[in-house]
Amino acid sequence: MLKGFEHVGMTVSNIDKSLNFYVDLLGLKLVVRRSGDERSDGEPIDRARAGHQLCFLDAGNGMLEIMGPATGALMAEDVAAGRAGLRHLTFCFDDVEALYGKLEAAGVEMVEAPRQAYNRDILGKVAFCRDPDGILIELVER
Repeated sequence: MLKGFEHVGMTVSNIDKSLNFYVDLLGLKLVVRRSGDERSDGEPIDRARAGHQLCFLDAGNGMLEIMGPATGALMAEDVAAGRAGLRHLTFCFDDVEALYGKLEAAGVEMVEAPRQAYNRDILGKVAFCRDPDGILIELVER
């Protein structure tokens, strides 16, 4: 029996920049931060993860796992039309207009200003921005 959505994992180029965006600006809560050299169960590490940073962020009803390889990472690319893949991450807020202004003032790349959602049966307002690695982020208000 399904109990709920657990987490989505993604690679970021810089853990500190991503934490600034997701925690300081969007308000997710940092739950775990450790290097790839550590395991919570005491077992030996996977050498492929040595030097990586790993964080789990609580988004309220699911988690976001971000991993920053020691070597960094290339910028994300949008999923091309007709190709399967993750198109965007969506987070729900009380006031999309206020958040949009806060992000814009912080120098975040804004993609689309707040507007009425196309899916009015489930959402009120939406806006779009990009995270530090270029991943498209949808900001919604119910």
